[in-house]
Amino acid sequence: MKLATVGDVSMQIRGVSYDKSVIRTQPSDGYLPLLRGGNIGDHGLVWSDLQYVPESIVNDAQVLRKGDIVLAASSGSLSAVGKAARFDRGTPTTFGAFCKVLRPNESVDAGYFGHYFKTTSYRSQVSRLAEGANINNLRKEHLDNLAFPVPPLEEQRRIAAVLDKADELRTKRRQALAHLDSLTQSIFYSMFGDTRGNSRGWPTQPFGDVAPSRLGKMLDKKVQTGIHAAKYLRNANVQWFRIDTQDLLEMDFQPADRTQFDLHPGDVLICEGGEPGRSAIWRGEVADCFFQKALHRARPNPAYLTPEYLVYLLSSLTKNGGLDDYVTVATIAHLTGEKLKRIRIPLPPLELQQTFAERVAAVESLKESHRKHLAELDTLFASLQHRAFKGEL
Repeated sequence: MKLATVGDVSMQIRGVSYDKSVIRTQPSDGYLPLLRGGNIGDHGLVWSDLQYVPESIVNDAQVLRKGDIVLAASSGSLSAVGKAARFDRGTPTTFGAFCKVLRPNESVDAGYFGHYFKTTSYRSQVSRLAEGANINNLRKEHLDNLAFPVPPLEEQRRIAAVLDKADELRTKRRQALAHLDSLTQSIFYSMFGDTRGNSRGWPTQPFGDVAPSRLGKMLDKKVQTGIHAAKYLRNANVQWFRIDTQDLLEMDFQPADRTQFDLHPGDVLICEGGEPGRSAIWRGEVADCFFQKALHRARPNPAYLTPEYLVYLLSSLTKNGGLDDYVTVATIAHLTGEKLKRIRIPLPPLELQQTFAERVAAVESLKESHRKHLAELDTLFASLQHRAFKGEL
């Protein structure tokens, strides 16, 4: 099959440079939405946390067109540099200086071109090319020289249609999972009311009295021997309502450490920084696993609390500002152990909490089914992509 380079079939456009003083955080007349690196997600563009810049500093070429590829050209994270997504909206929008846009010409189908930037081949190539002392960068020639197969236009359109359909099925599964997340939060609100104002008037207790907690072990790279190495959870492993065990790191945990920093099924892990309060229940996913100082381990007293109620309570308080008085904001927001212990926890009847836990389990069962199907669709999509860009689809 004929090969072409990205430079053969598209034009590179640099992002808008601007002074921070001109930025607005809300839509305004005469201002355009500005996409930044953080708006380029794994599954497309993310339309939250937008900034807005004056139209007067944006040239015509910097106004996005349908089919444009928005790409993170510079990032402090090697995994983020090169991340790309297709722009498919009609709303006038621009992009920032740490991004680039690849605008396909008439020699390539925009849909086919966009799918190339989802392939593992593309991601592995840009990871090797990105370079920089403190920040990873993709230069113009890096992108222009990327080569990929380009069949005749009609064939490109056929392949793009097949991949679009497979991707649409994945999107629907992700949307179903998001709806189920919303459902559980709605159930929580209907059963327990406004937690920030304790609208149901439940009795309260300090967090530390009903869920003893402690921070994890400090990582000191200088004293690691590997003799007592064990896996541990860090901030990035604790997402809302789930523990991600795909990339666990290791450090030494002496026998005494293992007693202090062990994890029991039903423990709640709470992020100290990053997104203070983000939490999930440990279900014993990995044997002999411990936790780092970036996390609090809370152990709910079963006479007062279920882990399910506690995690969704923390989610509710985080979203409605109920933790604001307890989070210290200096350079980085964090929730100290001392302040966590002082948070007043509404305590609904234990029977009501247990009913909520049963409903959470029912929703989680549905979510697990959707996750399984999504994983199958991801595998299918990856296979179709691989075959498409090898000329076998």
